[in-house]
Amino acid sequence: MGRGKIEIKRIENSSNRQVTYSKRKNGILKKAKEISVLCDAQVSLIIFGASGKMHEYISPSTTLIDILDRYQRASGKTLWDAKHEVARICSVPRTGDLWLDLDLEHVGKSSEN
Repeated sequence: MGRGKIEIKRIENSSNRQVTYSKRKNGILKKAKEISVLCDAQVSLIIFGASGKMHEYISPSTTLIDILDRYQRASGKTLWDAKHEVARICSVPRTGDLWLDLDLEHVGKSSEN
């Protein structure tokens, strides 16, 4: 017996909405890891919940900058421009995932005061 279909609309009950968010977030993060391992795909997934908390997964074989550069080239969309900011990314393996430390400096601002 299969599961019944649900109507895709906002869940009004905040408790039910939070439980659904948590379960679906964990499910999509698990799927991102699986497709990365099984298919040797480069995956980057970033989720911002209603509270503003961020959850992420990035394939161990790549970095966020590499993924965003490839997206920018493939889509033709400009995500950022060197005249606006400079990004320095350091990735450190921790429990199998990559954690990112971003340091952004606005070009034109002097870091020496």
